[in-house]
Amino acid sequence: MPQGENWLTTEEIANDLKVNVNTVRRWIQSGELVALDVGGEYRVSRQDYEDFVRRRKTDKRKQ
Repeated sequence: MPQGENWLTTEEIANDLKVNVNTVRRWIQSGELVALDVGGEYRVSRQDYEDFVRRRKTDKRKQ
């Protein structure tokens, strides 16, 4: 199983974004968030997590 600082659990992501872990799992199941399925547990690479956050970022400031 991938370990270390380069891999995150669904719980770590949920805590970081202040959402329910089921929300993170839905993002994974819909393909929005890329994850590795290891024996029924998901692991997300830090790079894929950062890309996901970047894609969802909004900037609604008037220009």
